[in-house]
Amino acid sequence: MKRVLVTGAAGYLGSVLCEHLLARGYRVVALDNLMYGQSSLFHLCANPAFEFVRGDVRDERTMIEALKGSDVIIPLAAIVGVPACTRNPWLATQVNLDAVRRINRLRSKSQLVVYPTTNSGYGTKSGDVFCTEETPLEPISLYGQTKAEAEAELLASPRAITLRLATVFGFSPRMRLDLLVNHFTYAAVSDGYLVIFEKDFKRNYVHIRDVADCFIHCIEHADGMTGRTFNVGLDAANLSKEALALKIKEYVPNFYIHFSELGSDPDKRNYIVSNQRLREAGFEAKRSLDDGIRELLKGYRMLPRSAFGNV
Repeated sequence: MKRVLVTGAAGYLGSVLCEHLLARGYRVVALDNLMYGQSSLFHLCANPAFEFVRGDVRDERTMIEALKGSDVIIPLAAIVGVPACTRNPWLATQVNLDAVRRINRLRSKSQLVVYPTTNSGYGTKSGDVFCTEETPLEPISLYGQTKAEAEAELLASPRAITLRLATVFGFSPRMRLDLLVNHFTYAAVSDGYLVIFEKDFKRNYVHIRDVADCFIHCIEHADGMTGRTFNVGLDAANLSKEALALKIKEYVPNFYIHFSELGSDPDKRNYIVSNQRLREAGFEAKRSLDDGIRELLKGYRMLPRSAFGNV
């Protein structure tokens, strides 16, 4: 069995990816500092192919030990999103960029790296033009900049594949409500209304389990994919924020949507993305937005009531 090291393994994506890797027959070493107090990997502990290391990707000795014997490295550990990076830019740079450089320096060149970055690196593009992997990156936030620089570092090295992820949606043991589909759907069922700015701005979307499956595809088809970057999303889900909200309203008819002239996205994300290169490499996302919305509505029924609410 191949041994896969996943950093940031207890996060939103990592806790689903580890599950998929184990189901596929891989040995998994999950590394996380549990800075948010997550318990999202408890359900994997009974599997003898699963190992957990509590550690920080910024610590060189920890990483030297974790890298030993690993065939594949998936560096998920990151300070994610513009607000979190703005709140602590030093930490964001240390984790998102410097730690990836450290992994790249410490790994042997036979070890495969599959690295997730973000298609928000395309920056301020028109919502009428497809972004391909050849479209120049123009990140305008610290988050986008650190991810783009880490991607460039890896692509200049042997045995590396990078994935420019669309906005991810779907349930995870370590749930995130700030992601757009997750957030809009939660607002529909919890508040019953939503105020949307920049309603015509478009993004691409992808289900979290399709992302996990894509990592496995990269591992198993690495010879034809190394040295390249791939957009990962649904071509059928290049939607404006207005269209996304109206899609959710099909499932929550009483959802009230108000479009505001005030407000702006700090990443200025307004683009449509082509995922053709990934299809040509043999992988295509298959879980639709409708699948995700139904899944989210089911899962949100299980969330506890707020301790400070009176309903």
